[in-house]
Amino acid sequence: MRARLLARTTATASVLATASAALSVFNSRFMPSLRSPDHDVTERVVVCIPARNEVATLPALIGDLTRQRSCTNLRVIVLDDDSTDGTASAARAAADGDPRIRVVTSGVAPPAGWTGKAAACAELARLADEDDPMTSLILFVDADVRLEPEAVAAAARVLRRRGASLLCPWPEQLAESTVERLVQPLLAWSWMSTLPVPLGNATLAPSMAVACGQFMAFDAAAYRAIGGHSRVAASATEDLDLARALRRRGFSTAVASGAGFVRCRMYRSAAELRSGYSRWLWSEFGGPAGSAAAALALTAVYVLPPITALTSSGVTRRLGLAGYLAGTVSRMSTRRSEVGLRFGVVDAVDAALHPVSILAFVGLVAESHVRRRRGSLSWKSRPMPRREP
Repeated sequence: MRARLLARTTATASVLATASAALSVFNSRFMPSLRSPDHDVTERVVVCIPARNEVATLPALIGDLTRQRSCTNLRVIVLDDDSTDGTASAARAAADGDPRIRVVTSGVAPPAGWTGKAAACAELARLADEDDPMTSLILFVDADVRLEPEAVAAAARVLRRRGASLLCPWPEQLAESTVERLVQPLLAWSWMSTLPVPLGNATLAPSMAVACGQFMAFDAAAYRAIGGHSRVAASATEDLDLARALRRRGFSTAVASGAGFVRCRMYRSAAELRSGYSRWLWSEFGGPAGSAAAALALTAVYVLPPITALTSSGVTRRLGLAGYLAGTVSRMSTRRSEVGLRFGVVDAVDAALHPVSILAFVGLVAESHVRRRRGSLSWKSRPMPRREP
């Protein structure tokens, strides 16, 4: 009886993993991607960079922005959000007198009920409107993002060509340490393996929105229409909530591959990665019950098959091997879409460790709930708001 139950469970898991792999391959083939623009972008574009203690990363991004091509009316505003490491001085040195770049310092704490990033982005949007009320495109870019010379223009062109109000070019998630390599590729995999991206981009259903706060390109009028970041002041996932707010108002949003144009290394240590994920994973599945159900499902689909492949025999073993290979294919196709021509042997090895990645993710979800219950969630040395708006 136990052997039969195990075989049936493994068969179900393998079918689900295969369906996930098929969807990942489909998305890698048909998801839109950035392309070099065929002519200059002439409308007013403002790039807004919230920066808190980013002296190690911000100068490189500013250098990238000074080298942007095919964008003839570009403005950059950097907000040094009460940094203590000389971020503002480093930003001004990197700008090297470029008149398109404005560096503003703020020593004001976020208002009650606001996350630090939401407050900084709201202030940046206000400054952008103060500089030029006719700004038509506003881009929010994290300080640890790196841009190729036509990234801004390419994002603007895809946004306008699709008629979208928000475009998120998904950056290649750079991962160097073992922990990063286990966890970071799951960001793209989580939606590429569960959502048909062309359909998600075509619908206004909030539940099918995908967003990435590392690089968000907004139609400025639509951004203002929903109240901007004030709409998501306390959100731990402000990027996704902004996309959903736009869709509820009838504005379209889209995600595209930024391979070859945008890349980002989010975290540089295991402690930083744990802190970063714990601040928002508690909200990912609707609460503790949803998180427990998701953890059980992920473990059953992606961890059980390789275990049965190693410990069982006959049909059950073959089913387990099929499920494990499907999970590996799912990860490989997702990563290939994310990094483009940079895909290599290391990425294939990481994909083969997908079951270990799932277990690491489940652990991070559990840690996030524990930290939230203890009231110890924070980011950039600031406590996270206790409640969503």
